[in-house]
Amino acid sequence: MSAAGQALKDRAADTGAPGKGETMTRDTTKNAGRLGGGPGWGRLWRFTVWSVMGFFLLNVVFMIATVAVNSVATRWFGTPLPEGMTLQWYGRAWDEFQLAHVLWVTIQVVVSVVFLSIVLGVPAAYGLARARFPGKRLVMLLVLLPMMVPPVTYGIPMATAMYQLGIGGTLAGVILSNLVPALPFVILVMTPFIEQIDPGLESAARIFGANTAQYFRHVLLPLLVPGMLAAGLLVLVRTIGMFELTFFTAGPSSQTLVVALYYAVFSTGVRAPQAIDAMAMIYMAITLVWVLIALRYVSPTQLVSRVKEAPREA
Repeated sequence: MSAAGQALKDRAADTGAPGKGETMTRDTTKNAGRLGGGPGWGRLWRFTVWSVMGFFLLNVVFMIATVAVNSVATRWFGTPLPEGMTLQWYGRAWDEFQLAHVLWVTIQVVVSVVFLSIVLGVPAAYGLARARFPGKRLVMLLVLLPMMVPPVTYGIPMATAMYQLGIGGTLAGVILSNLVPALPFVILVMTPFIEQIDPGLESAARIFGANTAQYFRHVLLPLLVPGMLAAGLLVLVRTIGMFELTFFTAGPSSQTLVVALYYAVFSTGVRAPQAIDAMAMIYMAITLVWVLIALRYVSPTQLVSRVKEAPREA
Protein backbone atom coordinates (compact mmCIF):
# COMPACT_ATOMS: atom_id res chain seq x y z
CA MET A 1 0.00 0.00 0.00
CA SER A 2 1.30 3.48 -0.88
CA ALA A 3 1.92 6.18 1.68
CA ALA A 4 -1.00 8.25 0.38
CA GLY A 5 -3.43 5.29 0.72
CA GLN A 6 -2.23 4.56 4.26
CA ALA A 7 -2.74 8.20 5.19
CA LEU A 8 -6.32 8.17 3.87
CA LYS A 9 -7.09 4.97 5.82
CA ASP A 10 -5.70 6.47 9.03
CA ARG A 11 -7.71 9.65 8.53
CA ALA A 12 -10.92 7.67 8.07
CA ALA A 13 -10.23 5.76 11.25
CA ASP A 14 -9.53 8.97 13.19
CA THR A 15 -12.71 10.72 12.01
CA GLY A 16 -14.92 7.68 12.80
CA ALA A 17 -15.94 7.02 9.21
CA PRO A 18 -18.09 3.86 8.92
CA GLY A 19 -16.42 0.76 7.65
CA LYS A 20 -17.84 -1.74 5.22
CA GLY A 21 -19.44 -3.91 7.94
CA GLU A 22 -21.09 -0.93 9.65
CA THR A 23 -22.48 0.30 6.32
CA MET A 24 -24.06 -3.11 5.60
CA THR A 25 -25.58 -3.23 9.11
CA ARG A 26 -27.14 0.21 8.75
CA ASP A 27 -28.53 -0.66 5.31
CA THR A 28 -30.06 -3.86 6.67
CA THR A 29 -31.68 -1.95 9.55
CA LYS A 30 -33.13 0.63 7.17
CA ASN A 31 -34.50 -2.07 4.88
CA ALA A 32 -36.08 -3.89 7.86
CA GLY A 33 -37.72 -0.65 8.96
CA ARG A 34 -39.09 -0.04 5.45
CA LEU A 35 -40.53 -3.59 5.39
CA GLY A 36 -42.55 -2.98 8.55
CA GLY A 37 -40.39 -4.90 11.00
CA GLY A 38 -39.86 -2.00 13.39
CA PRO A 39 -40.68 -2.04 17.11
CA GLY A 40 -43.98 -0.23 16.49
CA TRP A 41 -45.38 -3.07 14.41
CA GLY A 42 -44.22 -5.61 16.99
CA ARG A 43 -46.05 -3.82 19.79
CA LEU A 44 -49.19 -3.53 17.63
CA TRP A 45 -49.07 -7.24 16.82
CA ARG A 46 -48.67 -8.25 20.47
CA PHE A 47 -51.50 -5.92 21.49
CA THR A 48 -53.79 -7.44 18.84
CA VAL A 49 -53.00 -11.02 19.84
CA TRP A 50 -53.49 -10.39 23.56
CA SER A 51 -56.70 -8.46 22.90
CA VAL A 52 -58.21 -11.31 20.88
CA MET A 53 -57.15 -13.88 23.49
CA GLY A 54 -58.47 -11.74 26.32
CA PHE A 55 -61.82 -11.22 24.56
CA PHE A 56 -62.16 -14.98 23.98
CA LEU A 57 -61.26 -15.90 27.56
CA LEU A 58 -63.56 -13.21 28.93
CA ASN A 59 -66.51 -14.68 27.02
CA VAL A 60 -65.71 -18.18 28.31
CA VAL A 61 -65.47 -16.91 31.89
CA PHE A 62 -68.80 -15.08 31.61
CA MET A 63 -70.55 -18.16 30.16
CA ILE A 64 -69.26 -20.40 32.94
CA ALA A 65 -70.10 -17.79 35.56
CA THR A 66 -73.66 -17.50 34.21
CA VAL A 67 -74.22 -21.25 34.50
CA ALA A 68 -72.63 -21.36 37.96
CA VAL A 69 -74.73 -18.48 39.31
CA ASN A 70 -77.95 -19.79 37.79
CA SER A 71 -77.34 -23.21 39.40
CA VAL A 72 -77.69 -21.63 42.86
CA ALA A 73 -80.28 -18.98 42.02
CA THR A 74 -83.80 -19.05 43.45
CA ARG A 75 -85.11 -16.75 40.72
CA TRP A 76 -83.14 -14.85 38.10
CA PHE A 77 -85.03 -12.89 35.51
CA GLY A 78 -84.45 -9.32 34.37
CA THR A 79 -81.99 -8.43 37.13
CA PRO A 80 -78.17 -8.26 37.14
CA LEU A 81 -77.99 -10.79 40.00
CA PRO A 82 -80.45 -13.41 41.28
CA GLU A 83 -82.95 -12.53 43.96
CA GLY A 84 -81.60 -15.25 46.26
CA MET A 85 -79.19 -18.16 46.50
CA THR A 86 -79.88 -21.80 47.32
CA LEU A 87 -78.29 -25.23 46.85
CA GLN A 88 -81.58 -27.09 46.53
CA TRP A 89 -81.19 -27.40 42.75
CA TYR A 90 -78.21 -29.74 43.18
CA GLY A 91 -80.27 -32.10 45.32
CA ARG A 92 -83.17 -31.85 42.90
CA ALA A 93 -80.88 -32.59 39.94
CA TRP A 94 -79.39 -35.55 41.81
CA ASP A 95 -82.83 -37.08 42.33
CA GLU A 96 -84.57 -35.99 39.12
CA PHE A 97 -81.84 -37.11 36.72
CA GLN A 98 -80.76 -40.15 38.79
CA LEU A 99 -77.20 -38.91 38.92
CA ALA A 100 -76.10 -41.63 41.34
CA HIS A 101 -76.82 -44.29 38.70
CA VAL A 102 -75.45 -42.13 35.87
CA LEU A 103 -72.19 -41.50 37.71
CA TRP A 104 -71.82 -45.20 38.49
CA VAL A 105 -72.29 -46.05 34.80
CA THR A 106 -69.78 -43.35 33.85
CA ILE A 107 -67.22 -44.77 36.27
CA GLN A 108 -67.73 -48.29 34.91
CA VAL A 109 -67.33 -47.13 31.30
CA VAL A 110 -64.28 -44.98 31.98
CA VAL A 111 -62.43 -47.57 34.07
CA SER A 112 -63.18 -50.37 31.59
CA VAL A 113 -62.10 -48.32 28.58
CA VAL A 114 -58.87 -47.20 30.25
CA PHE A 115 -58.02 -50.73 31.39
CA LEU A 116 -58.76 -52.40 28.03
CA SER A 117 -57.02 -49.69 26.00
CA ILE A 118 -53.85 -50.05 28.12
CA VAL A 119 -53.91 -53.88 28.05
CA LEU A 120 -54.42 -54.01 24.28
CA GLY A 121 -52.68 -50.82 23.22
CA VAL A 122 -49.32 -51.20 24.98
CA PRO A 123 -48.43 -54.57 23.34
CA ALA A 124 -49.56 -53.21 19.97
CA ALA A 125 -47.43 -50.09 20.45
CA TYR A 126 -44.47 -52.25 21.49
CA GLY A 127 -44.81 -54.33 18.33
CA LEU A 128 -45.04 -51.26 16.10
CA ALA A 129 -42.09 -49.62 17.85
CA ARG A 130 -39.79 -52.64 17.57
CA ALA A 131 -40.84 -54.31 14.32
CA ARG A 132 -39.40 -53.34 10.94
CA PHE A 133 -41.44 -54.45 7.95
CA PRO A 134 -42.60 -53.05 4.59
CA GLY A 135 -45.81 -51.06 4.85
CA LYS A 136 -45.33 -50.09 8.48
CA ARG A 137 -46.44 -46.51 7.79
CA LEU A 138 -49.62 -47.80 6.14
CA VAL A 139 -50.37 -50.01 9.14
CA MET A 140 -49.80 -47.07 11.48
CA LEU A 141 -52.14 -44.94 9.37
CA LEU A 142 -54.88 -47.59 9.53
CA VAL A 143 -54.45 -47.91 13.30
CA LEU A 144 -54.78 -44.16 13.82
CA LEU A 145 -57.67 -43.77 11.37
CA PRO A 146 -60.42 -43.69 14.06
CA MET A 147 -58.71 -40.65 15.59
CA MET A 148 -58.58 -38.74 12.32
CA VAL A 149 -62.11 -39.52 11.12
CA PRO A 150 -65.05 -37.77 12.84
CA PRO A 151 -66.85 -40.19 15.17
CA VAL A 152 -70.20 -39.55 13.46
CA THR A 153 -68.98 -41.04 10.17
CA TYR A 154 -68.32 -44.49 11.62
CA GLY A 155 -70.45 -44.23 14.76
CA ILE A 156 -73.81 -44.75 13.04
CA PRO A 157 -72.78 -47.90 11.07
CA MET A 158 -71.03 -49.26 14.18
CA ALA A 159 -74.13 -48.66 16.31
CA THR A 160 -76.31 -50.34 13.67
CA ALA A 161 -74.07 -53.42 13.71
CA MET A 162 -74.11 -53.50 17.52
CA TYR A 163 -77.90 -53.39 17.67
CA GLN A 164 -78.08 -56.22 15.12
CA LEU A 165 -75.71 -58.26 17.32
CA GLY A 166 -77.76 -57.53 20.42
CA ILE A 167 -75.17 -55.44 22.32
CA GLY A 168 -76.53 -52.06 21.33
CA GLY A 169 -78.00 -50.12 24.23
CA THR A 170 -76.01 -52.11 26.78
CA LEU A 171 -73.06 -51.22 28.96
CA ALA A 172 -70.82 -53.55 26.94
CA GLY A 173 -71.79 -51.75 23.74
CA VAL A 174 -70.90 -48.36 25.24
CA ILE A 175 -67.53 -49.68 26.41
CA LEU A 176 -66.69 -51.22 23.03
CA SER A 177 -67.71 -48.10 21.12
CA ASN A 178 -65.56 -45.87 23.31
CA LEU A 179 -62.67 -48.32 22.95
CA VAL A 180 -62.53 -47.71 19.18
CA PRO A 181 -60.93 -44.22 19.42
CA ALA A 182 -59.24 -44.87 22.79
CA LEU A 183 -57.07 -47.77 21.60
CA PRO A 184 -55.39 -45.81 18.75
CA PHE A 185 -54.85 -42.96 21.20
CA VAL A 186 -52.85 -45.23 23.52
CA ILE A 187 -50.85 -46.55 20.57
CA LEU A 188 -50.09 -43.00 19.43
CA VAL A 189 -48.81 -41.99 22.86
CA MET A 190 -46.93 -45.19 23.69
CA THR A 191 -45.17 -45.91 20.38
CA PRO A 192 -42.69 -43.00 20.51
CA PHE A 193 -42.34 -43.60 24.26
CA ILE A 194 -41.27 -47.21 23.67
CA GLU A 195 -38.95 -46.19 20.84
CA GLN A 196 -36.90 -44.21 23.36
CA ILE A 197 -36.18 -47.36 25.39
CA ASP A 198 -32.84 -48.92 24.48
CA PRO A 199 -33.37 -52.33 22.82
CA GLY A 200 -30.03 -53.42 24.27
CA LEU A 201 -31.67 -53.76 27.69
CA GLU A 202 -33.45 -56.89 26.54
CA SER A 203 -30.20 -58.41 25.26
CA ALA A 204 -28.49 -57.60 28.55
CA ALA A 205 -31.34 -59.18 30.50
CA ARG A 206 -31.12 -62.31 28.36
CA ILE A 207 -27.39 -62.53 28.97
CA PHE A 208 -27.99 -62.52 32.72
CA GLY A 209 -30.50 -65.36 32.38
CA ALA A 210 -33.84 -63.51 32.51
CA ASN A 211 -36.75 -65.06 30.64
CA THR A 212 -39.51 -63.09 28.90
CA ALA A 213 -41.72 -62.78 31.99
CA GLN A 214 -38.82 -61.68 34.19
CA TYR A 215 -37.65 -59.15 31.60
CA PHE A 216 -41.15 -57.69 31.31
CA ARG A 217 -41.73 -57.54 35.07
CA HIS A 218 -38.35 -56.27 36.29
CA VAL A 219 -37.01 -54.26 33.33
CA LEU A 220 -39.64 -53.22 30.80
CA LEU A 221 -42.69 -52.61 33.02
CA PRO A 222 -41.00 -50.04 35.33
CA LEU A 223 -39.89 -48.13 32.24
CA LEU A 224 -43.38 -48.24 30.71
CA VAL A 225 -45.31 -47.12 33.81
CA PRO A 226 -44.89 -43.33 33.22
CA GLY A 227 -46.10 -43.64 29.63
CA MET A 228 -48.96 -45.94 30.61
CA LEU A 229 -50.02 -43.48 33.31
CA ALA A 230 -49.95 -40.61 30.83
CA ALA A 231 -51.92 -42.52 28.20
CA GLY A 232 -54.43 -43.77 30.76
CA LEU A 233 -55.16 -40.31 32.15
CA LEU A 234 -55.57 -38.84 28.68
CA VAL A 235 -57.91 -41.66 27.65
CA LEU A 236 -59.88 -41.13 30.86
CA VAL A 237 -60.45 -37.44 30.14
CA ARG A 238 -61.30 -38.21 26.52
CA THR A 239 -63.81 -40.93 27.45
CA ILE A 240 -65.63 -38.73 29.97
CA GLY A 241 -66.25 -36.15 27.26
CA MET A 242 -67.02 -38.59 24.41
CA PHE A 243 -70.59 -37.84 23.35
CA GLU A 244 -71.25 -39.09 19.80
CA LEU A 245 -70.31 -42.77 20.15
CA THR A 246 -71.90 -43.03 23.59
CA PHE A 247 -75.08 -41.36 22.37
CA PHE A 248 -75.40 -43.81 19.46
CA THR A 249 -74.90 -46.97 21.53
CA ALA A 250 -76.24 -46.11 25.00
CA GLY A 251 -79.63 -47.24 26.26
CA PRO A 252 -81.82 -45.89 29.07
CA SER A 253 -79.74 -47.69 31.72
CA SER A 254 -76.29 -47.19 30.14
CA GLN A 255 -76.05 -43.42 29.71
CA THR A 256 -72.92 -41.62 30.80
CA LEU A 257 -73.00 -38.19 32.37
CA VAL A 258 -72.52 -36.23 29.15
CA VAL A 259 -75.37 -38.11 27.40
CA ALA A 260 -77.66 -37.72 30.43
CA LEU A 261 -76.96 -33.99 30.35
CA TYR A 262 -77.93 -33.85 26.68
CA TYR A 263 -81.23 -35.65 27.34
CA ALA A 264 -81.92 -33.34 30.28
CA VAL A 265 -81.62 -30.30 28.02
CA PHE A 266 -83.35 -31.50 24.84
CA SER A 267 -85.84 -34.17 25.88
CA THR A 268 -89.53 -33.37 26.15
CA GLY A 269 -90.99 -32.09 29.38
CA VAL A 270 -90.70 -29.04 31.60
CA ARG A 271 -87.56 -28.90 33.72
CA ALA A 272 -86.18 -26.12 35.85
CA PRO A 273 -83.18 -24.54 34.11
CA GLN A 274 -81.46 -24.20 37.50
CA ALA A 275 -81.50 -27.99 37.94
CA ILE A 276 -80.03 -28.49 34.47
CA ASP A 277 -77.32 -25.94 35.19
CA ALA A 278 -76.60 -27.71 38.48
CA MET A 279 -76.15 -30.94 36.54
CA ALA A 280 -73.86 -29.13 34.09
CA MET A 281 -71.76 -27.83 36.99
CA ILE A 282 -71.41 -31.36 38.38
CA TYR A 283 -70.23 -32.59 34.99
CA MET A 284 -67.87 -29.64 34.64
CA ALA A 285 -66.40 -30.15 38.10
CA ILE A 286 -65.75 -33.87 37.53
CA THR A 287 -64.11 -33.21 34.17
CA LEU A 288 -62.04 -30.35 35.56
CA VAL A 289 -60.71 -32.50 38.39
CA TRP A 290 -59.55 -35.19 35.99
CA VAL A 291 -58.04 -32.63 33.61
CA LEU A 292 -56.05 -31.09 36.46
CA ILE A 293 -54.84 -34.53 37.52
CA ALA A 294 -53.86 -35.33 33.95
CA LEU A 295 -51.96 -32.07 33.54
CA ARG A 296 -50.16 -32.83 36.80
CA TYR A 297 -48.59 -35.94 35.29
CA VAL A 298 -48.82 -35.32 31.53
CA SER A 299 -47.18 -32.62 29.46
CA PRO A 300 -49.43 -31.26 26.67
CA THR A 301 -46.57 -31.78 24.21
CA GLN A 302 -47.11 -35.54 24.58
CA LEU A 303 -50.33 -35.14 22.62
CA VAL A 304 -48.31 -34.22 19.53
CA SER A 305 -45.87 -36.91 18.61
CA ARG A 306 -44.46 -38.33 15.44
CA VAL A 307 -43.38 -41.92 15.03
CA LYS A 308 -39.95 -42.05 13.46
CA GLU A 309 -38.61 -45.18 11.88
CA ALA A 310 -35.04 -46.13 12.56
CA PRO A 311 -32.74 -45.82 9.55
CA ARG A 312 -32.49 -49.01 7.62
CA GLU A 313 -29.20 -50.77 7.52
CA ALA A 314 -27.54 -51.02 4.16
